[in-house]
Order: sequence, then structure tokens, then C-alpha cells
Amino acid sequence: MAFPYMEAVVGFMILMYLFETYLDLRQHAALKLPKLPKTLEGVISQEKFEKSRAYSLDKSNFHFVHEFVAILMDSAILFFGILPWFWKKSADFLVLTGLDAENEILHTLAFLAGVMIWSQITDLPFSLYSTFVIEARHGFNKQTVWLFFRDMLKSVLLSGIIGPPVVSAIIIIVQKGGPYLAIYLWAFTFVLSLVMMTLYPILIAPLFNKFTPLPEGELREKIEKLAASLKFPLKKLFVVDGSTRSSHSNAYMYGFFKNKRIVLYDTLIQQCRNDEEIVAVIAHELGHWKLNHTMYSFIAVQILTFLQFGGYTLVRNSTDLFRSFGFNTQPVLIGLIIFQHTVIPLQHLVSFGLNLVSRSFEFQADGFAKKLGYAAALRAGLVKLQEENLSAMNTDPWYSAYHYSHPPLVERLAALDKPDKKVD
Repeated sequence: MAFPYMEAVVGFMILMYLFETYLDLRQHAALKLPKLPKTLEGVISQEKFEKSRAYSLDKSNFHFVHEFVAILMDSAILFFGILPWFWKKSADFLVLTGLDAENEILHTLAFLAGVMIWSQITDLPFSLYSTFVIEARHGFNKQTVWLFFRDMLKSVLLSGIIGPPVVSAIIIIVQKGGPYLAIYLWAFTFVLSLVMMTLYPILIAPLFNKFTPLPEGELREKIEKLAASLKFPLKKLFVVDGSTRSSHSNAYMYGFFKNKRIVLYDTLIQQCRNDEEIVAVIAHELGHWKLNHTMYSFIAVQILTFLQFGGYTLVRNSTDLFRSFGFNTQPVLIGLIIFQHTVIPLQHLVSFGLNLVSRSFEFQADGFAKKLGYAAALRAGLVKLQEENLSAMNTDPWYSAYHYSHPPLVERLAALDKPDKKVD
């Protein structure tokens, strides 16, 4: 008797939902605590704490509903055979339009178009509520309904332009790959990631936001001086109009080799009125570069991608696996989807491990900025960002360890305040 792969996958999905809901309940209890952590007493104002608490609880309540609906839908789609039914209906649609339903590429694209429409429709109420109720209630949302739907339409159009050639290439590679399939798939996704990392900031991101050079002045001079002192090949320094959509703030860097760029959100500049705080945040980001965190992360992702494709090649011809999910044929895309579901247990373990590494990297980048003399400014900047973004002040240790890729503020401040070890 064939192994019940589908039932095992659904069962594990439900178990993970129950486990993560337990963690969510622990976090919800932490968010309800009426007092600041002792480390933050006198650092965060009571007014900001109350606002943060209300915002975090609103998001937590919303999360419970969203996750419950998501597990119901995902389990039903697998358990009741909606996936193979939808695959068959996409073939019927091709026949109605006079296209060849036997062509796997056309069949797959029709299937994906239907899936995208379905996901947009089912996710829309949650996106609207999150943006125009929760974010607006707490003063973060700055976008209009028109801008919201315009962004959504742009995303759909981009998916329609980028998706078909990528999906077609993957199908052809799997069909022609032979014994070196895992290598070919990895090589294709590796090149694709480099192309997207190059094109996204130049062609795609400007479709959604306006990027302007940081004006001449003290802030620009300080950032350029810092970059030069670290031999960071800074070519361009931008400000992005994040305030058109949200008052949340951020900063990031991107680019290959000798062509690096730094982007500051205009909200970050508005919130950190002290230039030193902004420069300290940039020092932290440059710490990631100097300590090769970006390269290590990229290499780790490539290794994991290759291992995943290697695992896929071992099961892609498993008739029992496809039949367990209701398929009598073995389409490439469906094989990839089924494989992703069967390795969910490993993905959770890998995600947990990557979070641990990421948290370690954050401490190291903080330490790097501290060695440059930005300890006080970084401390003030982190506190300011925590306040302005109304981030959770109280966190459950189990929830934090499982979910957070960045350490909580309390832990980061403790590390910054810790005296450096003296070297004899």
C-alpha cells in the first residue's frame, strides 16, 4: 500500500499551526503586560509604550484570524483534491480558447494565472484591513486606496511579464536536464537571482517609489566619510519616498562588487533628527558588508537551493507521490509544489537555524558600529526606531527565538552596554 504522503503533509501542517499558535499565545500574553521591561524603563516613554502595546495587540489579534483562515484553506486545497481539480480546469480553459492543452508550458501558465487570481482575491480583504484599518488606526498608513490598487496592478503585470519566461525555462530544463538536472536548475536560478538583484533596484523598484540623491550637506558628508574610511565602494546615495505609503522607516544597501548603493527612507531621516544616529545605523549596515555577512548569507541560500533541487530530482518521478496528491500525470510545476510541501519539516528547521545565524550577525554588526565609536548614537537610533515604529517592547523568549531574525531591542541594548573585553 502506497505511503499517504498527502495526509502526512496536511497532518504536519496542522501540527505546525498548533505549535505556532501556542507560541503566538505566549507572545500575545507578553504583549499584554502593562509594564515596560526593566531595561527600557526611563528609556522608552510611557506614552510610546502604550501606543506600541495597542498596535502590537491589534496586529496579534489580526494574525490569529489570518492564520486560522490560511490553515483552513491550505488544508482543504490539499485534502479535498482542489489542486488536481484546478489543474484539470486550466486544461479545459485552454481547450475553450483554442490552445493546445497538451502543451505543458501553456497548461502550467494557465494554471498559474488562475492561482494568482485566486490568491489575489482571497488575500485582498486581509491586505485592505491590515493597511486601511490597523495601519491607519495607528498612524502608519499614508497611501490612498487608489495607490494601493495601482501597486497591486503593477505587481500583477510584472508577474505576467517576468513569470512566463522563467516558468517556461524551468519546465524545459527539467524535461531536458537528465542526470545533471539539479546542477542545471541551480545554475539557472543562480543567474536569475543575479539578474533580478541587478534589475530590481534599477527598473522595478522605481515603478513603486521615487529615488532621489541625498542632498548635499552634513549628513551626506558624514556617510561618505564613513564609507571611505571602510573602503566601501559607495557609488550612489539615495533617499526613497517611503512616506508615500507608510511612516515605518528603514535603510538598506545593495549592489555588486565596486558598485554599491545606500538607500535611506525619508521617514528615517525625519525620525532621527540627529545625523549621528542615522550614520550609526549606516555603520551597522556597513558592518554586515565588512564582516561578509551578505556574502555568507548569499552562499548559504545557494547551497540550500542546490540541496532542494537535488532532493527534487530524487522524487520527481515518484508515481506514488503524485497519486497521493490526486495527480495521474507528473507535470513539472506540480512536482515542485508537491516537493515543497513534503519538505516542510526540513524547511522549518532550516528557517530556525537561519534565524539564529541572522541574530548572531546583527549582534556582530552592532559590535562593529560600536568599535567605530557609534555605540551611544546607535543605541539612541535603535531606541528611536523602536519608538517610532511602535515595535513590540515585551517579547516572549520562545516566540522571539523561533520567529525573529533580529534580536529584541532589550538584548541589543544590553550587548551595546556591555564593556569590551580588555586584551592583556
